[in-house]
Order: sequence, then C-alpha cells, then structure tokens
Amino acid sequence: MASDSNTVTLTRAPKPAARLGIFARFLTLWVAICIIAGIVLGQVTPAPFHALGAATIAEVNLPVAVLIWLMIVPMLLKIDPSALAAVGRHWRGMAATVGVNWLVKPFSMAVLGWLFIAHVFRPFLPAGQIESYMAGLILLAAAPCTAMVFVWSNLVDGEPYFTLSQIALNDTIMVVAFAPIVGLLLGLSAITVPWNTLFLSVVLYIVIPLIAAQAWRRARLAAGGEAALARTLARLGPVSILALLATLVLLFGLQGEAIVAQPLIILLLAVPIIVQVYFNAGLAYLLNRAIGSEWCVAGPSALIGASNFFELAVAAAIALFGFQSGAALATVVGVLVEVPVMLSVVFLVRRTRPWYEAGARSRRGPVCG
Repeated sequence: MASDSNTVTLTRAPKPAARLGIFARFLTLWVAICIIAGIVLGQVTPAPFHALGAATIAEVNLPVAVLIWLMIVPMLLKIDPSALAAVGRHWRGMAATVGVNWLVKPFSMAVLGWLFIAHVFRPFLPAGQIESYMAGLILLAAAPCTAMVFVWSNLVDGEPYFTLSQIALNDTIMVVAFAPIVGLLLGLSAITVPWNTLFLSVVLYIVIPLIAAQAWRRARLAAGGEAALARTLARLGPVSILALLATLVLLFGLQGEAIVAQPLIILLLAVPIIVQVYFNAGLAYLLNRAIGSEWCVAGPSALIGASNFFELAVAAAIALFGFQSGAALATVVGVLVEVPVMLSVVFLVRRTRPWYEAGARSRRGPVCG
C-alpha cells in the first residue's frame, strides 16, 4: 500500500484464495428455508421439539448448547492469540469498534426498545410481555458477534489481522462486561436478574469454547503446522453453518406456534433490531472515516459494530426466561433479521468504497490496496 512521508506504511495480510462455499454463498436462502421448515415442522410434529426443549440441565438446554459449540468452535479455531499484538497497529479502528460495541450499542438498543416496544407499539403487544421483549432486545445487543463476523469481513475484503484481533479483543471484554451491562440495563427495566445464570452463560458460550478451540489449534499446529490446521478448518468449514441452520430449525420449531399465531409481533420486534443494525453500522463506518482508518478496516468495523452474538443472546434468554418467553422470541427475531440485514450492510459498505477512500485520500491517510 502506498504511503507518504506523513503516513505509516501498513502491510496488508495476504487474503485467502479460497472462496466461500455453497452454504455461505447462499446463506440467506438456507436461512429462509430453515425458518420455514422449522415453523412447519413445529406445527406438524410438535412432540420432538417439545422433547428437545425439555432437555435441560441447570437451566441450560443441551441440544442448543451442542449446536452453539458446533457453530462457534470452528470459527474460534481461526483466532491466533498473537493477533492481539495487532491492536496497536489498527488502534483507530479498534477504538471506533469498541466504542460502538460497548458504549453505544447496548444502550441505544435499550432506548429503541423503550421507544418502540414500551411506547409506540405497546397497544399492539401483549401487556404482560413488554418487559420480556425489552429484555430480549437488550440481551441481543449486549454482545458483539463472534462467529459470523468472519463471513461478513471476508465479503467486504476486510483486513484479516484487524478482524481477528478485534474479535479476540471483544471476546476478552465480553467475559467481564456482558453480565454487568445486561444486569445494569435489565435492572433499570425492573427485571430481576439471576446473576449466576448470566455468568454461567458467559463461561459456557465464550470462555470454555475459546479455551477448547485454542487447545485444539495448538494440537493441530504441533502435529502438522499451518497445513494441518488448514486441513482441519477446511473439513470443519460447513459445520458452523450447518449447526446454525439446525439451530434455526429447532428454535423456529419451538417458536412456530407463536409466529403463526401472532406474525404482527414478529414484525414489530424486528423494527428496533433493524434500526439498531443500520444505526450502529453507520456510526462505526463514519467514525472510522473521520479518524482516518483504512476502508478494509472500516468495513469489518462497521459489521462488527452492528452485528450481534445471537447464539449467546438466545442461550441467555432461554436460560433466564425460558423457551416460551417474550425474551426468547425477541432474540429469535434477531436471528431472523440478522443475516439478510447484515448482507445489505455488506452491499452498502462495498458500494460506498469510492466515497470512503476519496475522503481518506483528501486527508492524506492510508488507503487499502
């Protein structure tokens, strides 16, 4: 990448040559099919879904836990702990992303929930579920996405070292910040928070998978170096998406009755989620442009700033409030809108690259090659 006397030269990491597989390329289609299949199967054969929903230990649903592990462990295998050393290199993008993720997103969602759910849409929603819906929205916004960020970043030609280091940094922050932020916001909503369950969710869905993935990564590197790790990642490539699709079938099978009975509620819950995604993506993107980040950093920063760790949100909502709660339904709506809305953000980021880099050049800042 070119630089001038006032610009530090940044060397782009080599981009992977492999393209997205058929599952990732047509993810929106598979998501739609699985959502429809889940709703239909939940209506036609409810007994298996009820049995799976009842398979819990200490308020944690075992089938969901297994699927979430299958979803995120292959992604966490890609994280190189040494990538945290790149935080200083991309400090502008890191600062913008962390600020949006932890200082804006959870609180903006609380405001949007208060505005839309507690006031504008209140006459159209069940009165007894208002606080539960708001809790689900807060849970959804309180944790930045981990697994799917790799897909989004690849689609916008994102800087891979930035993406890896930002995810590693967010996971580190999430371990200590998720429960206090959720507890604070849910407490303000007059909802009793079972702290033990919240911390258990963080350990189960972040700490343990991260440790397991890093142990596996070290073992593969010790056995055959980068080639062995690459072979493992290639074999596991479809696993995360298949687990996501299976989770959608399960969740929408369990929620199918509520969706069919009250489709208006799904549409109303989707409004603050969609507004939140575009608001936070736009904020992160503009902040990066204002402070001079490369486009290949600003793109994944916007996507990380907007997307949600819905696996953790769904699990926490189920553990805290139960499968049939309004909170669980709100997080499932997050799953419903996440993929198509994030793909639209990808499209916008790619289409605005000339505008973004024209501003970068005018400030004599670095521009992606």
